[in-house]
Amino acid sequence: MKKEDIAPFFATLKAANPMPVTELEYTSVFELLASVLLSAQATDVGVNKATRKLYPVANTPQAILDLGLEGLESYIRTIGLYRTKAKNLLATCEILLKQHGGQVPRTREALEALPGVGRKTANVVLNSAFGEAVMAVDTHIFRVSNRTGLAPGKNPLEVELKLLKRVPAEYLVDAHHWLILHGRYVCIARKPLCWQCAVAPWCDFEPKTPPPAA
Repeated sequence: MKKEDIAPFFATLKAANPMPVTELEYTSVFELLASVLLSAQATDVGVNKATRKLYPVANTPQAILDLGLEGLESYIRTIGLYRTKAKNLLATCEILLKQHGGQVPRTREALEALPGVGRKTANVVLNSAFGEAVMAVDTHIFRVSNRTGLAPGKNPLEVELKLLKRVPAEYLVDAHHWLILHGRYVCIARKPLCWQCAVAPWCDFEPKTPPPAA
C-alpha cells in the first residue's frame, strides 16, 4: 500500500465507524484485563458469554481469589484452555493485590509481568482502558496488514512496529479496533469479501474476490 493511500484507507474506516470499541464486554479496567486474558485462542462472543455470569459474582481481584480455582473454573469452563487461564488469572489477582494495591498497572512492563499477559494483551489494556496509541496485533490485524500491504511483516511484532510508523497520528488510537473489526467481518481469512469492502480501492490484494454467483 502506497503511503498516500493510508490516510484515505483509515478515513473511510472512520467514516463507517467513528467511535470503535472492543467487542469484549467490561465495566472496569480489571474486567477488561481479565476478559482479554481469557480471550487468548477464544472468541469474544465465548468470553462474553462466560463473564456475563462471572462478573456479577466476582469482578475484583479479591473476589476472584475468593472463588478459588474450582470456583473460577466453574464459570469459565466453556472457554478454551480454561484450566490454564484460571490459574493465570488467580496468580494475576494475587500480584495486583500485593504489588499494585488491587489496581491494574498502566505500564506495558508491569502488565507483561502478570501471568498470562503478553505484549498483545498489555497493548489491548493500554489502548482500550488508558487510550494509549499502541497496536495490539492479533490474527485479524496480522492478516489485514499483510494482505492489504498496509504493514507487511513476518511476525506480530514486526507488523506492530510497522503500523506504528505508517498509521497517521490522528488515526492511531482507534486503528487497532478498525483493523480487528475489518478482519473479523470483511477481510476474513478464507475468502475476503472484497465486493463489500469500502477500502478495496487502496488495498494491494489481488485478484479481488468476486461476489458469489447468484
